[in-house]
Amino acid sequence: MLKGKKVNIRPLEATDLDWFTECNNDPDYTGPYEPLEINSRSDIEKWYDSEKSSEWWVITDKQGNSVGQLVTGPQGEHYRIGYMLHPDHRGKGYATDGVSLLLDYLFRSKKIIRVQAECNPENKASIRVLEKNGFIFEGLKRKAVFIQGKYMNSAIYSILRDEWGKNKI
Repeated sequence: MLKGKKVNIRPLEATDLDWFTECNNDPDYTGPYEPLEINSRSDIEKWYDSEKSSEWWVITDKQGNSVGQLVTGPQGEHYRIGYMLHPDHRGKGYATDGVSLLLDYLFRSKKIIRVQAECNPENKASIRVLEKNGFIFEGLKRKAVFIQGKYMNSAIYSILRDEWGKNKI
């Protein structure tokens, strides 16, 4: 478990799968910027058994309640990250703190020079999380993601190893 100022993060565990299934099937959780894929509990179990659970993290508040998730994984010589918070826990700095913890973990434990994230350019809260953690806007991938019946743009942000830590929150 990695401990932050507002939240802790830990790898996703089998005991989280009921919560994980419920959240990922809830359109209020995934929000208007993420595709919603309805998956059964058994589908989630199969996915979990085949997935590297160390790439999925649970964000918990200081009382140990699950409030969101982070995902990371290699893409060539860099890593990508993503995150979602339950609607009841948005606007409290939890995503910002969780991303900060994950960045520290990645840059300290992996020989990488870059971490990248993508988000909908209309998702101002997500952009703020990235910018507060020192990510720089690189550009748009046009009509790159199919969400709620239409193609949408995706904004690309990144932080380099030599930039990491300069904007610590």
